[in-house]
Amino acid sequence: MSSEPIERRVSYISDRLRGSICPICGRRYFKPRYYCPKCGRKSMGKMEEASYLYSKGVLEACTLIDDPTNKFKILSPYIYGIVRIPEADIRIPARLTDHIQNSQFKPEDYEGREVVFRFRRRYSTEPHEIVPTTSLTFTFADEYYPYIPYETKEPKEPSEKPGIVGYALYTSRFRIREGDTERSVPFLDEDSITAAVEAGKLALIQAALHGWRIKKVYVGTESNPYAVKPIASKVAQVLDLGENLGDGVRGVDAIDTEFACKAATSMFKDAAAISKYMAEKGEEYFTMVIGTDNSQAAPRDQPGGELDYFVGYGAAAYIIGNMDVIAEIEGWYSVTSDTPDFWRRDGQKYPLHGGRFTGEPAYFKHIIKAAKKLMDKMNLTPKDINYFIPHQPNAKFPLRAARRLGFREEQCIPSLKVTKFGNLYSGSSPAGLAAVLDIAKPYEKILLTSFGSGAGSDAYLITVTPKIVEKRKRTEKFNVEWQSSNPHLIYLDYHTYRKFKEGI
Repeated sequence: MSSEPIERRVSYISDRLRGSICPICGRRYFKPRYYCPKCGRKSMGKMEEASYLYSKGVLEACTLIDDPTNKFKILSPYIYGIVRIPEADIRIPARLTDHIQNSQFKPEDYEGREVVFRFRRRYSTEPHEIVPTTSLTFTFADEYYPYIPYETKEPKEPSEKPGIVGYALYTSRFRIREGDTERSVPFLDEDSITAAVEAGKLALIQAALHGWRIKKVYVGTESNPYAVKPIASKVAQVLDLGENLGDGVRGVDAIDTEFACKAATSMFKDAAAISKYMAEKGEEYFTMVIGTDNSQAAPRDQPGGELDYFVGYGAAAYIIGNMDVIAEIEGWYSVTSDTPDFWRRDGQKYPLHGGRFTGEPAYFKHIIKAAKKLMDKMNLTPKDINYFIPHQPNAKFPLRAARRLGFREEQCIPSLKVTKFGNLYSGSSPAGLAAVLDIAKPYEKILLTSFGSGAGSDAYLITVTPKIVEKRKRTEKFNVEWQSSNPHLIYLDYHTYRKFKEGI
């Protein structure tokens, strides 16, 4: 079956899964309409937008696309189907993603199952073209990606100190396992943009915050599919961040940042500082900070291929604000030096690595100086801190840095997820923070220290508040433990891993 007719319908809604509601008769439509055919002229200019990005659906009918048009061939074979959204009683076409069809296709094996919508690339493009994306893809809710309801609430309690209001980690269901290490691998239609959107969506769900309350969004990455075009603008559009000003324009400041693996953590202090300033003016303020990467590495037979044993894929999103804070940011300290331990020249596809310079003088010098200076500034010792979270490029460096600072291994191990997800680059230490926030008790203290090649470190002292207990329940179906030890993970061989890593 060919894919082209259904694809034309997908293009109607672009990135965001949305339709229209007639305010007069209540009838819902997909695709969006400017007027209601039933109510006619009196509905013109009054139609309301309906969003289904956070809805769940039921796969009513499906078929296998085994003869796709050229731009879809790399995805072949794949399943297309008709999904009904019960809350709206509409039916829409959608593609099943994160699925490898290895057995004989039987529609009855899939029809009737609940599905959740995913944000993904639509098809392969030439290097000079825009990457098309859509929310009209879906995964089964009874496998790796569960349905999690999104219920927004009014922020209630001003916080004395700015801090984390919600957080989430997103990694795909695909892994490569070599020795005692696993690494997360993007599906063919995933990249750093799609991971950023998925993580941001989960952070909003946990914070129970409507997207319009987010005034600023930072996305830190070193694997943007574009050399010139931000990821943050796409995140803002898909997640409806900031005020809707009409004509597709949103009242939100969207910025991509770059400083190797600390591109996201560098923005934590900016987000906290703005929140504190706005709190003094009596205004609520929320910033979304995302670290996302399809961590880059050349194939093993090419220069830079040594990184291919460690890189992972995923994103971690944090909402930082001055209301309903679950973890206060008490203080920070940053260090920087011009250390050429890791780089990618303009026009090169993959980064190169400084080899023996990676540990000393790069990683350990910056991590230790930043962490020690912050502890001195806050009059704390390792005994006063419950969890130490360093950047985790591999399994050895973090523990060695912890010992040199005087921390015990048990203060560091809960954050070490590099053996499950690989080095997530901009999401590395933020993923460790998510793992700790999933288990930390109120009033426990966390020392987070990121590292970015080139080089620099950001150290943060964070204190958990009692509000975390209720909020983390909202996303516990997809917490770090679920993503690291899941019965629906799919393991790939090296050839398939490289194919998926390059994407469509």
